[in-house]
Amino acid sequence: MSDRVLYDFWRSSAAFRVRIALGLKGLDYDRAVIDLNAGAQRSPGYRMLNPQGRVPLLIDGEAALNQSLAILEYLEEVYPDPPLLHGDAAMRGRIRGAAQIIVSDVHPLGNSSVMRYLEERLGHDRDEFIAWYGHWMSVGFGPLEELAERSSGRFLFGDDVTLADVCLAPQMYNARRWRTDLEPFPALVEVDKNLMELSAFRNARPEAQSDASA
Repeated sequence: MSDRVLYDFWRSSAAFRVRIALGLKGLDYDRAVIDLNAGAQRSPGYRMLNPQGRVPLLIDGEAALNQSLAILEYLEEVYPDPPLLHGDAAMRGRIRGAAQIIVSDVHPLGNSSVMRYLEERLGHDRDEFIAWYGHWMSVGFGPLEELAERSSGRFLFGDDVTLADVCLAPQMYNARRWRTDLEPFPALVEVDKNLMELSAFRNARPEAQSDASA
């Protein structure tokens, strides 16, 4: 048993980010599966741990942390090697900015709760949701494609994996899942291919998790 527990669901892209970071930093952890499809996130026991009722939630000793980017920043502070934030303050700010495009601008618009609201309350069907999410992913991928084109290395900011890459890979997974056209973003496709050559990224993929289903 580890003192580190990740409350997780295989298809959560936010949890996917944390799985990647834990793998990159070589940190052992136990998974506690929260089945979002079955509504386990709304159970009183889980809400006691995480009043927001979402995943991921990371328990690390006495620390209990929710929200994926906050968890990633915590891991970077407490377990700095290997670093996911490189360079001077300006470079670290640019890395954080790229991560925020994904975490703050793009991902929330395709969250499962948004999808349910669009379908159940506003009467939109699944194809309309796919068009909605594809549009906003393309808007967010535009500036990231420019970053990738300017990169001097295999990843978004050179040859070192950064916080931005940790956030990019799950969003690329989402793009394929929801049939977003990636032809306009060849540099991002190449970065994603390079990331998936790393075991920390491959092992964190949704289909590699014990609770994965078709």
